This record gives sequence, C-alpha cells and structure tokens, in this order.
Amino acid sequence: MTILIVNGPNLNRLGLRKPEIYGTKTMAQILLEIQQKWPDVHFIYRQSNHEGDLIDWIQEANDQQHGIVLNAGGYSHTSVALRDAVEECKVPVVEVHISDITQREAFRRVSLLTGVCAHSIIGHGTDGYSEAVEWLLNNI
Repeated sequence: MTILIVNGPNLNRLGLRKPEIYGTKTMAQILLEIQQKWPDVHFIYRQSNHEGDLIDWIQEANDQQHGIVLNAGGYSHTSVALRDAVEECKVPVVEVHISDITQREAFRRVSLLTGVCAHSIIGHGTDGYSEAVEWLLNNI
C-alpha cells in the first residue's frame, strides 16, 4: 500500500509559520508519527509552493499510489486547475485543513476541492494528517 501526502504553498514552514493557527509540529515530526503508526504502509511526501507541481503529482498518482492526502494550502481556495486534477484522479483524495477554514477570513471559507475529494478533514490540527491516512486505509 502506498499513500502520497501532498502539501501546497507555505506548508514547508509548518511549525514556524503562525503557530497559534497551525501548531508547532514540523512536517518531519508529523511524518515520523504517521510512519510509526503504520509501519507497513509506504508513504511518499511531496511539498511545493508551485501549483503545477501539485497537479503533476496528483496526475502521476493515478498509476502509482493507492490514495492521496492533500493539504493544498491557499490553492484550496483559488485553484480551479488543481480542482480539475483532483476530480479526474482515479484514487481517493482526502483533503486536509489544519485550521477550521469555516471560522477564518471570508476568502478562506470555501474550498474548491471539497466537492471533488473523497473526504475532508477540517480543523483537527496536524492530527488531520493521521485521520486522513486512517480514512484512506479504512476505505480503499
């Protein structure tokens, strides 16, 4: 079983950027916890600040992975192209938002991805990544 975890823009700063909103855990810490919890699952992690990279990885996952955990960051609210890639994806995609976007600024309250993802986890902090993996493992 292979699961792709994809993070979008600014998530390379996780643990440093706005810890009052996004927490203090780094992505390296989150990935270590996930790998320890599911040692028999192969995880691939990708992060980019560039929209096209995210689209390429999602398209490639059709042939190589069993599921995707996607935190698209700000692209969740703006990228029709990313939405189209997720919609076309043949493997289930679970959307993750660390903060509760429904309680944030008006421009963050709508995710273009929610309607095309298999499942969404919103506002559960960095635990949302583990919850997304668990959902995939229970639903693939």
